[in-house]
Amino acid sequence: MRHATARFATAQEIEHWDDHVTANPNGGNLLQSASFAAVKSQHGWKPLHLVYEGVTEAEGEDGVVGERPYISYNLVLEKRVPVLGSLWYMIKGPDVPEARDLPAVLEANRDLVRRERLKVFAVKIEPDILDSEENAALLHRTGLVKQFNIQPNDSTAILDTDKDEEAVLKSLHSRGRNAVRRATREGCEVSRVELSEENMRAMYALMDTVGQGKANVNLRSYEYYRQFWTTFAQAGQGRLYFTYEDGEPSVGAYVIAYGRKGTYKDGGSKPRRRQYGDSHLVQWTALTDLMADHGIEEYDFCGTPPAAQLKDKEHPYHGMGMFKTSFTKTVVDFVGVYDQVIEPRAYRLWSTIAERVMRQVWWRRTRQPFY
Repeated sequence: MRHATARFATAQEIEHWDDHVTANPNGGNLLQSASFAAVKSQHGWKPLHLVYEGVTEAEGEDGVVGERPYISYNLVLEKRVPVLGSLWYMIKGPDVPEARDLPAVLEANRDLVRRERLKVFAVKIEPDILDSEENAALLHRTGLVKQFNIQPNDSTAILDTDKDEEAVLKSLHSRGRNAVRRATREGCEVSRVELSEENMRAMYALMDTVGQGKANVNLRSYEYYRQFWTTFAQAGQGRLYFTYEDGEPSVGAYVIAYGRKGTYKDGGSKPRRRQYGDSHLVQWTALTDLMADHGIEEYDFCGTPPAAQLKDKEHPYHGMGMFKTSFTKTVVDFVGVYDQVIEPRAYRLWSTIAERVMRQVWWRRTRQPFY
């Protein structure tokens, strides 16, 4: 029997938060980290730290199915909504052993809200559960309400890096492998650079060129990225890479190591560059550095079109998808965002008008996305 309980983390658990999150059933996610909590606390959200203690079903070496306990640490971002109460956004969570463990966690949410007398009207979840007809049907049976996706890597390309560098290079798609080798052969150089004000502003300028294309990427403010980059770097998790043309940065990438996972978080480049394969070599240098320094077992290129739409040239992420799948053809679609309704009347008001109003007001006031 699968079951779970929910509680708030202790002060000691929060002090060692990243150690706990990276030990979750699926290794956690950088958006559940202490660093990310610190960033979002400055942008309208109150971080909460939730702990699930559950029992899942597991098959033993003898083939007999039995019970196995697990514990999962999850970041919740809370925002107060006038009149309605509180909205919880469990970003990239909950982290559960299997999709079939999710109903027990949802019931644990209800029990926690009731037990602590919390005025939470909905919990927005975003678990890294693979999208499939079976899983979609399971989520539907729980009463969850499907919502628009928020994070860019609800569909994403993931490279397996739990082998030596030569084996990883051979595993790349031929386009990516040839681009890396050619750029290396032609003398392209990639540097890991300090997070100076000059370098961060140069990186932001490179990112802004991406938004001018079909992808129409809406950047947050420079101050947001500055805080994000420096917070993760100070935790020993984030780093910045450049390659140069005519003495100026021409391709940039900010990457993060969190537990066993590496992530290509932010990137940008100048158009009409002369060096073939420079952006590929930046990625290759960054991910192999994370392999050597942090022992990452996978590298998330953080955002592609869904697997079924990779060849759709009209998709806004088509160009990004072509670049990222030149490293790996493994494109993963997750189930995306669902709302767990706690208070139906308040949620009805939220979903019909209040959310739209709050997002518009927040944008006018801050020029930043609500989520």
